[in-house]
Amino acid sequence: MKRPPDRRTVLISVGAAAFATTAGTIAAQSTVIHGEVSLKGGLTIPEGLIEIYLEDLSIPDSARRRVAETRVASSGGSGAIGFSLSRPASETASPRLRIVARLERPDGWLIARASARFDADGPVVITLTEVVY
Repeated sequence: MKRPPDRRTVLISVGAAAFATTAGTIAAQSTVIHGEVSLKGGLTIPEGLIEIYLEDLSIPDSARRRVAETRVASSGGSGAIGFSLSRPASETASPRLRIVARLERPDGWLIARASARFDADGPVVITLTEVVY
């Protein structure tokens, strides 16, 4: 007659199954964030440089909040510009991530800015709003 499994064997099996499920989910997440930047009202994005960065609001030190960043040049003839941003593996679990986009003229003046909460389920859409001085 075969003995039923003891409690320790059952707990080890359940723990291994939970770990395998979690590891599979983490491996399936993309390490690249795709998105699009447009200007409010559907206007053409002026010539300049768009700085896009991923910011972790749970980090109290504002100098260390940026966890990833990229820059995209605008030639002044497009209504929307696509971007891709690398997401650090260590930041996948943080619930307080946001993506910030800043459009600056070639001389460095800020033209427009916007931010959006990061959602891992789909592409990010950011609508820039003009800055008023």
